[in-house]
Amino acid sequence: MHEMGIIIHLAKTLDETAQEQGLTEIGSVTLQVGEVSGIVTDLFVDCWNYFKKKHPVLENSELKLETIPAVTWCDGCKTNYETVKYGKICPKCGSKETWLVQGNECIIKEIEAQ
Repeated sequence: MHEMGIIIHLAKTLDETAQEQGLTEIGSVTLQVGEVSGIVTDLFVDCWNYFKKKHPVLENSELKLETIPAVTWCDGCKTNYETVKYGKICPKCGSKETWLVQGNECIIKEIEAQ
């Protein structure tokens, strides 16, 4: 369960940001989570709701999640395609020379202060 580890790191980052900016409360945090990041979003939200109680600046905050679609690049035909739908083999040319372009990230997009 790496969700808790990510939440611990996120909370530390948000605590530091709040301190640097002189914030006493964060209203919401918007995260962009890659479609193939391996993060189980329901579990992630449960971890957030548990852990935020340990951080006064986050206690009343809301976690908002946005999905970053997984996209793969094919070296064979020089095009992108949907990773989840087609996997590692290019659906257009059958090449295995493919690379994940996006979709495994976890990015803080926005912090809303109150």
